[in-house]
Amino acid sequence: QLGFLGICLFSIGIIIAIRAFFRLGPSLSPLPDPKPGAELVLIGSYEKCRHPLYQGLLISSLGVTLYLGSLVHMVIFISLAAVLIGKARREERKLLIAHPGYKFYIAKTPAIISWLPFLDWRV
Repeated sequence: QLGFLGICLFSIGIIIAIRAFFRLGPSLSPLPDPKPGAELVLIGSYEKCRHPLYQGLLISSLGVTLYLGSLVHMVIFISLAAVLIGKARREERKLLIAHPGYKFYIAKTPAIISWLPFLDWRV
């Protein structure tokens, strides 16, 4: 059933997002610009994914979309993905300036979801 899969994805996404949220600690910012002097977090969820908070949001949003089986929610999900991709790319440009070693992290770590090319723009 898509409803059950939706509930599972929603739950998994929420757990991923919460873990990423707490791992960032004082480096957390709602803005795409890193906080001045903030530590670059590369451990925990951030070892497997550069943007696990966005990953969690997208997975939970997909879960809601599948649970409701709604075309409107699918459009909202796709729009959310586009916004988060744009925000992540902007954050990365700023992080490269603030943390020169970030380029090595980008090269080895998937952006959001490794097996979806539009959600992983490693070169």
